[in-house]
Order: sequence, then structure tokens, then C-alpha cells
Amino acid sequence: MASVTFDHLTKAYADDVVAVNDLDLLIKDSEFLVLVGPSGCGKTTALRCLAGLEEITDGQIKIDERVVNRVPSKDRNIAMVFQSYALYPHMTVYDNLAFGLKLLKTPKQEIRRRVEDAAKILNLERFLDRKPRALSGGQRQRVALGRAIVREPAAFLMDEPLSNLDAKLRVQTRAEILRIQQRLETTTVYVTHDQVEAMTMGDRIAVMRDGVLQQVGPPPELYERPVNKFVAAFIGSPAMNFATVHADQGKLKMGEQLLNLSGSRAKIAEQRHGKQLEIGFRPEDLEIANGTGDGAVSFPANVDVVEYLGNQELLHAQVEGNEIVALVASDRKVQVGDKVEFTIPNDKLHMFDPETEESLVPTG
Repeated sequence: MASVTFDHLTKAYADDVVAVNDLDLLIKDSEFLVLVGPSGCGKTTALRCLAGLEEITDGQIKIDERVVNRVPSKDRNIAMVFQSYALYPHMTVYDNLAFGLKLLKTPKQEIRRRVEDAAKILNLERFLDRKPRALSGGQRQRVALGRAIVREPAAFLMDEPLSNLDAKLRVQTRAEILRIQQRLETTTVYVTHDQVEAMTMGDRIAVMRDGVLQQVGPPPELYERPVNKFVAAFIGSPAMNFATVHADQGKLKMGEQLLNLSGSRAKIAEQRHGKQLEIGFRPEDLEIANGTGDGAVSFPANVDVVEYLGNQELLHAQVEGNEIVALVASDRKVQVGDKVEFTIPNDKLHMFDPETEESLVPTG
């Protein structure tokens, strides 16, 4: 086990493309940290730099206090799990698990102990004599995980290991990875573009955009207190709703609709009087009013699409030229064409500067 430090890491390519820009991040011993962001944001490049598969341009990478910038990948005491299973098709599961240890000239007795221990953790004991073609996709991914576990590394590096699995299997394997990490307490850096994976798996999440770290923190912090519009939009499913408004004497005008505020939100609107703002609110925070509640923002909307999800419904509605989505209980029995009054608690309303996209709401 070990801590991992990206100390102002920069990775640029010959054509002046900066894939990772001044990444400064400490991953604590035994922590499960998720690097998340859209395709091309630099998360996989950062992981490959940590693995020694990419040469860095500037800064340092440390495993514990050891600078590993020029240390070969095989000597960094890390194990990597890739998106593809990368199993040897002509070898049995046992030989696939043992292969890396044989290259390190590990004694045969020690190899057998580690392979059997990993197989027990992953419920692979009865598959050790099979070849990969005789396994399901989930079983193959477990073999790939087992190959990392037998190394007993200081850190696991995982690059979108669940992308090739179907939805049901992703959920199952996600839980397995968490159980393994909690049991072994191995520092883990996990890369994904799937914010649901990030929210459900990470002790902390680091959100990246265009090579730059946007925010890092526990999942509830990123969900409840995003530092900018990008993080707010990326974290959460369904995605956050946004609308452009004008500040007017401590209130907000969305088209012709006046939104009443209280507390810190009203102060922000007072300070920004006469200026444009952008507000955000999550679909699950919207409620259908039975009358405006105390301290709640309310506005009417016209429902034009209803998606039935069992115990919930996704309502697509029009509000002053803005399309919004609300996630409500299906027992409200909303129909297409209904006019409803939505409310949202004041403290659930996010406010952003339209130019910088930075949050205007105090994050403390």
C-alpha cells in the first residue's frame, strides 16, 4: 500500500497538445480515487503517466515519497487493469494469473499461494483449468482483476475496466471491485467517463476537463457543492437543469416569471442586480406543489413528455422557453399537456456566473 502524488504533472505532445495541465493531486494510502471526465479530458493520460507508459513533460510523480519519473513501469510496484481483458487465449486461467509472477521469477510455491488466494477472493477456484474462451465476460474481467491482485502491488490502476460489460454485469462487477479494494485496502486509481461509477465507487472523485483538474472531493461534496457549471452538469443523473435569468432586487426573472429567493441566494441576486445569471437545479430536487412551501422557489411549467420508470416518472416540461426535466413520484399521475407548479427548496438552487461559469453560492 502507498500514497500516490501528482506534483504539478504536465504531459504535452509534439504538436503542442497539452493532455494534462499542471495536475496537483494527492491520493492517500488505501484510498479509492476516481478520475472522471469526458473523452479527451486527460484522465487516461494521467493514469498512463503514473503507470510509466507515458513520459511526462514536467512535474513529478511520487509513489509514497519515491519519485518515479524515470523508473521503468515494471519497477513501480503497481498493477494495471485495462478496458480490454488482455488475457492470453492459449493459457488457462491459472497460467494467466501466474504469468506476471513467473516473469518476476517468483518461487513456484509462492506463485501457487498467491494465485489460489486471488482465485478465492474472486470466486474463480473452479475455473482455474479453463481457458478464457470458456468464460463469460464478467469472469474474464475477474481474471484480469486477479492478475493485478496476485502482484500484491502498492497501487491498483484501473482504466475503464467495466466498459465492455453489459449494464447488469457492470453493477455486479462494480460491487465486486469495491469489496476487493476494501478487503485488500490497496490504494486504487480508477479511470472512468461514467459519473454513476464515479459516484458509487470513489472515496473521492477528481473531475477533469481539457487536461485541467476542476474539483476533487467526496461524492456528496461534488453533488451538493459543485465549484462550477461543468462539474454541476457532469455529476448527477439525470443531468442538472440550467436556465438564464436576470437578477432583480433580490429576486430572479426567468422570462416573465419572477422567482422569489431567501437567504444567501437573495443576497447574491441583490449584489448582481440588473445582471444576467445562470441557475441550475437537479431534476430530483423539483417537486410538484400543493401550494408554495416556505422558503421554496416556485414556477409554473407545461408538461410535454412523460417517461414512466415504475415508481418514478421523468417529466419533460417547458418553462419560459427553457426545457427542464423533473424526476417525481409516479403516483402524482401527471399527464402530457398538464400545467403544473414546480417548487424547489432555496438551498437546492445553484447559481453561476455566465462568463466564468464559476459557482456564486458559498461552498463552505
